[in-house]
Amino acid sequence: MKFKMRLNKEIVASFKRGFEEKCFQLLIESYETALGTKVINLKWDENDITAELHQYIKENPRRLKWGIVTNVEQHLTEKVLKKEKGFAAKSPRIDLRLVTINSCLEYEYHIEAKNLKEKDSALKRRYIDTGINNFISSKYENGCLLGYVLDGNLGKTVDGVNRLLKKDKREPEFLKLKTNHLSNSYYESEHTGDLLISHFMFDFTVLSST
Repeated sequence: MKFKMRLNKEIVASFKRGFEEKCFQLLIESYETALGTKVINLKWDENDITAELHQYIKENPRRLKWGIVTNVEQHLTEKVLKKEKGFAAKSPRIDLRLVTINSCLEYEYHIEAKNLKEKDSALKRRYIDTGINNFISSKYENGCLLGYVLDGNLGKTVDGVNRLLKKDKREPEFLKLKTNHLSNSYYESEHTGDLLISHFMFDFTVLSST
């Protein structure tokens, strides 16, 4: 019985890892498509950019092949402690949600996106306060962060986020560049409770010259 339970946990863990990898691939390919179409404007709000990327994800044949459903601005009503009139509208929302069902397993992956600029401390602070911290508090779970770099240098922008974390005495939580076969701008941050957050930085500054 114990062996069966352990095996089931391993199957579920493997299923989740495989699904997350598919989510990463769909995200990266949507970013690459966006650079090719050159539709995105650097003055857009982050929700505008996410909506455009979401359209490319929907149109990606891999999504149907893998049986993935996706939507934007998903209300997380299960996070509401007190359910009373109007609770749905007040519930937390995640920018992008990907869902898959395989046999009796269903898994949701949540993506939160934030605009970033090298010389805009307010945006970098917001990335921490309403991005990183929302995953730490479990307001958001099972997901990753997307940084839309709209001005300046990507590396210096990430360094700026880390400087704010250092100011908060949170050096162990720095964003660290990691090797990823899908992206050269993939970072990870480690937090209390063995929480590991994935960060993909999408550099849109190349569109400024087009």
